[in-house]
Amino acid sequence: MHDDLIARARAWLAEDPDTETRDELAKLIDAEDVPELTARFSGTLQFGTAGLRGELGAGPMRMNRAVVIRAAAGLAAYLKAKGQDDGLVVIGYDARHKSADFAQDTAAVMTGAGLRAAVLPRPLPTPVLAYAIRHLGAVAGVEVTASHNPPRDNGYKVYLGDGSQIVPPADAEIAAEIDAITSLDTVPRPTTGWETLDDAVLDAYLARTGAVLAPGSPRTARTVYTAMHGVGTDVLLAAFARAGFPRPVLVAEQADPHPDFPTVAFPNPEEPGAMDLAFAKARETDPDLIIANDPDADRCAVAVKDDGDWRMLSGDEVGALLATHLVARGARGTFAESIVSSSLLGRIAEKAGLPYEETLTGFKWIARVEGLRYGYEEALGYCVDPDGVRDKDGITAALLVTELASTLKEENRSLLDLLDDIAVEHGLHATGQLAVRVEDLSVIADAMRRLREQPPTHLAGLPITRAEDLTRGTDTLPPTDGLRYTLDGARVIVRPSGTEPKLKCYLEVVVPVAAHADLPTARAKAAELLATIKRDLSTAAGI
Repeated sequence: MHDDLIARARAWLAEDPDTETRDELAKLIDAEDVPELTARFSGTLQFGTAGLRGELGAGPMRMNRAVVIRAAAGLAAYLKAKGQDDGLVVIGYDARHKSADFAQDTAAVMTGAGLRAAVLPRPLPTPVLAYAIRHLGAVAGVEVTASHNPPRDNGYKVYLGDGSQIVPPADAEIAAEIDAITSLDTVPRPTTGWETLDDAVLDAYLARTGAVLAPGSPRTARTVYTAMHGVGTDVLLAAFARAGFPRPVLVAEQADPHPDFPTVAFPNPEEPGAMDLAFAKARETDPDLIIANDPDADRCAVAVKDDGDWRMLSGDEVGALLATHLVARGARGTFAESIVSSSLLGRIAEKAGLPYEETLTGFKWIARVEGLRYGYEEALGYCVDPDGVRDKDGITAALLVTELASTLKEENRSLLDLLDDIAVEHGLHATGQLAVRVEDLSVIADAMRRLREQPPTHLAGLPITRAEDLTRGTDTLPPTDGLRYTLDGARVIVRPSGTEPKLKCYLEVVVPVAAHADLPTARAKAAELLATIKRDLSTAAGI
């Protein structure tokens, strides 16, 4: 076993095109570091519907140039097998470690395979790449990003020509082409031949962003903005300037791209502490709201002043606000969300007489809903202009929520006032989450197995009226690794994260509200129920 491991590591080393990871791997081989080599050579980083995502480093279980070149070659082979012999592949990238290198490698592989390749001019938000695919008539797109993952990670997201992320069976077919590559020596990688795009594609995207706003709508709300050390600042400022909003006040410490994300433990607005600097800036400047993007600017977080201080709105709260705003503006078309998001969207759509659909988790599914007008997911993702970007877009979502805040401001009202109105009209839909980050993925597998073998019958004293194992699929959903429990006035979904080593449990309780005066009591009841469900579910799952 030891000799075989060393031999596999040496074979990988011989092909590795990156001096940095070559040096790293050579030191591990020289030290005969069996535990670390085993971790890196215990398999291969699996290509799936999220593409690739993992920790940077040497070896097939890490993100590196050798893994990316194989992925690009597999994608090229897949496209050619589909008859796209000289189609265009457009490539975007964020500001993480190695992102530019991975983008260049992808362009080289596509060019070597006889396809045409075009790389965005610099690190830009993921939605710009998603827009560019259809704008340029590309057959596929690649975004090099790990979104809001820790600094040590990077990733590889694949879109097809419809501008949406890949779904089965394309993921398995691309993975099979990747597995068929026996050696990097078989992958031509010329040093020239692809195009580096100029700002015309970015200008076209920015010109499109105004489509989310109503002509002549108020544009007065003042914002504090943080890019969370990502690539959003310049694009968001340009979009806000075009729209005529006041220039956002920047959180200076987080405004410029930095691959180490020095001011946050995790560069995700949902993580504890990530918004602290934005809150501090808001206390100084007293804006109407805070806007935050994640590092690749496809997610949008919103914070508001509540009882004299600032708090984040949940993704479900923002999802309901944007839906209500679009209904008030007369939007037509299908409203859609993933199963882990609040059921409130369905009630809003039903009341407005609009079609509504529920999908599996991820915008790769939401974006494919026929006739989509608006889609959202509780993890701060919003698709507010599906004709422009068939993916979540943190820039256009920021524009739309700021338009809503401006409209309410003209009426001497706030986003919180509108949330109160929504609760009275549709019932208080309170959501929460139990998320457990693990070092050992077997912990997640054990928890899922325990829940399947010994499912709970009650949570917070409420009987479970329906338990669904989503691996079997449903009448409307394809199979996925998840569990869904329906209770009287509550709902729980449990699933492993598709992009992080986390077990995620999504909780929702619905409390009827007769009048605004009843809201404090309803919120107290909902908070108590959520806390008890979380405690009981944790016990049942053994976490």
